[in-house]
Parts: sequence; C-alpha cells; structure tokens
Amino acid sequence: MKEIFERRSIRKYTAEKVEKEKIKKIVKAGFAAPSCGNQRINHFIIIKNKKILNSIADIHGYAEALREADTAVAVCANLEEELYQGFWVQDCAAAAENMLTEAVHLGLGAVWLGVYPKERIIEHVNSILEIPEKVKVLSIISLGYPAEEKEASDRYIEAKVHFDKW
Repeated sequence: MKEIFERRSIRKYTAEKVEKEKIKKIVKAGFAAPSCGNQRINHFIIIKNKKILNSIADIHGYAEALREADTAVAVCANLEEELYQGFWVQDCAAAAENMLTEAVHLGLGAVWLGVYPKERIIEHVNSILEIPEKVKVLSIISLGYPAEEKEASDRYIEAKVHFDKW
C-alpha cells in the first residue's frame, strides 16, 4: 500500500541508467494485472532509443519527460487476440497502474503519458513504433531515476464516496 500512496507523476530524471532487471520487473507487474476474461491481450514495447523518445515528445504535448527518461514502455493491446471486445482499454489501464506502482517500489520515477484516444498522437506513435494495424496503444510510461521529489498526497474525498445509491 505504501507505493500506491507514494506514487506521483515524476517528469524529471537523472542520467542514471535503469537496469534491465528493473525493467523486467516492471513489465512483469504489467502482466500480473487483471484482464477481462483472463484474455491477456497486453503487449509492451520497451523504448530506449533517444531518437524515438524525442520524436514522441515532439508530437505529444505532455511528454517532455521522455526527453530525460532513460526508458519508456508503450502499453498496447492486440485486438486480434481479443475475446471480449471493448475491454482492451481497461486491461491496458490496469497493467499501466501496476507498472507505475512497481516503478515506485523499485526506487524509480515514472509518469503515465496518454496516447489513446488522441488520433494525431496515435498515428505518430503507431508510425514511429511500427505498430501493426490491429494493435492499439493506450499509453506510454516514462521511466528513470527521479531528479525531483514529490510528497505523498492524500487524495481521499469523502464527498465522492456513496453507499448503495448516489
């Protein structure tokens, strides 16, 4: 629970390289997420190439973090593997949240960068990452050793909790 409450969007990173073992643990956390009907349609693209990271940042208005990030992970779903249509967004979102939480656990900083449903960003990301037509990208997670600290924040809002009915 500690990591859930400490997770914050970290957009500034040191030059330290993220170890392969940590990247693998983060991706394993993504695969551990629940998926509709256990269909397991998620795929992950690990991006380390600085040209690719900068190219995505060039087109994506909120992705400046990629310029400093050592690594990023594109969270995708292959719709050819989809048994329960339309749930790919939820499957990818659950995987992304697991990965963000694991990054905190491993001492890394990370930020969720939305791709879907912005068509212009989708087209660019699909092109540069050579995404097949039947694969959808929900988001990209930038990763690195944090060069900024943010305090945990209590985001609980009592007025937005309802019991039985609205």
